[in-house]
Amino acid sequence: MMITHTLRTLLSAKQVGAVCIVAAPARQEEIRGELPEGKPVFFAAPGANRQLSIWNGLQEIGKRRKELNGKTAAQSDGQVSAGDTVFIHDAARPFLAQTLIDACYRALPGHDGVLPVLPMKDTIYESGDGTSVARLLDRSRLFAGQAPELFVLDPYIAANEALLPDKILAINGSTEPAILAGLDVVMIPGDEANFKVTTNADLMRYLEYFGEVPS
Repeated sequence: MMITHTLRTLLSAKQVGAVCIVAAPARQEEIRGELPEGKPVFFAAPGANRQLSIWNGLQEIGKRRKELNGKTAAQSDGQVSAGDTVFIHDAARPFLAQTLIDACYRALPGHDGVLPVLPMKDTIYESGDGTSVARLLDRSRLFAGQAPELFVLDPYIAANEALLPDKILAINGSTEPAILAGLDVVMIPGDEANFKVTTNADLMRYLEYFGEVPS
């Protein structure tokens, strides 16, 4: 399964003490059959949209904080206590590298969160109707956010809770609740190889890498 590649990286990372996977019950059983051994892995149910799924994961992490003995996540340099951070990633980004995990945790001290970003390569236009150009945007000021996203846990939980029950339904990205709450999120360079498998072309690129292209 695609998520297996992501899990191998996360479960081998020294900063990660446990992993919460948000997945439907039928998928949970499939994933359990491929879990790498080692650190604790537990599950949460999906929500009505992506951010409610993350909220369910946060709730499950909150329930298990004591039993995990502060090992939800760990900061490598000790400036953030173990159990104080949450590292959010997409299962559909199977090429997560340890170097990016390290970069996120190095950047966190002094901030509430970390967001890897990529600069925009193309000229960006704004349109009100989808057919005509309304204005040209300055691409030097625009960035594409990536997962993983790293946050100090308690402020991030509060930022999401403040959007319940309805505003959270309009959230598309994991960093949006933090920004809306006025949290300090620092940007770091993302990783071009850490792409999300969204289109058929993405899927073929993924399969080619692992030598699984169907004949």
